[in-house]
Amino acid sequence: MPKARWQMALTAELVARAARVVEDLGPSPGAVYMTDEDYDLAIQRMLADAPAGDVWLFGYGSLLWKPACEVAESRRGTVRGWHRAFCIRLARFRGTRDRPGLMMGLDRGGQCRGMVFRLPADQVEASLGKLFRREIVVKPGSNVPRWLTAETDDGPIRAIGFVVDRQSPHYAARLSPEEVADVLATAAGHWGSGAEYLRETIIRLEALGIRDRNLWRLQALVAERIGVEDNRLFGPRRQQVIEEVVGG
Repeated sequence: MPKARWQMALTAELVARAARVVEDLGPSPGAVYMTDEDYDLAIQRMLADAPAGDVWLFGYGSLLWKPACEVAESRRGTVRGWHRAFCIRLARFRGTRDRPGLMMGLDRGGQCRGMVFRLPADQVEASLGKLFRREIVVKPGSNVPRWLTAETDDGPIRAIGFVVDRQSPHYAARLSPEEVADVLATAAGHWGSGAEYLRETIIRLEALGIRDRNLWRLQALVAERIGVEDNRLFGPRRQQVIEEVVGG
């Protein structure tokens, strides 16, 4: 029998309610940003440890639905010893200084199903340049590239994945699903909202035949909180409008 399709509670309408127009205030005070030289050095160090042959990336979050570069091939893969989690605090991009957001990273423990992407051989350094500039902004970075082993139907593949540095001041440790949902339901930046980030990731995973039960639970919690926040902010006004219309 066909697998029953789950219905997402976090609808496009709810995501739209969580959206805000946010001005990019630029670098946070005290933040030290990566330079072109820093990126070149990071890429050289990464490639110095690369296995022979093609260079692959492991995607588990936004890379699945918002690629940073061209890819020549993709396969489903599982990385063991790591799991996807909203564990990096953001004061920019999908959050603000007064209302920080959360970004997904690979944290220790469990396993993570995602995709491995083969980079075109003649574009490796250029592709990594685009990728590193998107994933690593400040130094020291909270999202650190390292070589991981992804298990695929065609055998193990060594691939570059971004894992969270637990020593980073931006690491959000041991947050409960409810705490994460509170943040994603309200945080937004000039790149969009946390709710959008979550929904788009789930949609893409489902299209790839990958179901993450933790994210499904999380989207239901976020949907609930957006509804509660919407009623809290606009419920009294809606009732006032109704009374005015009926009374008028």
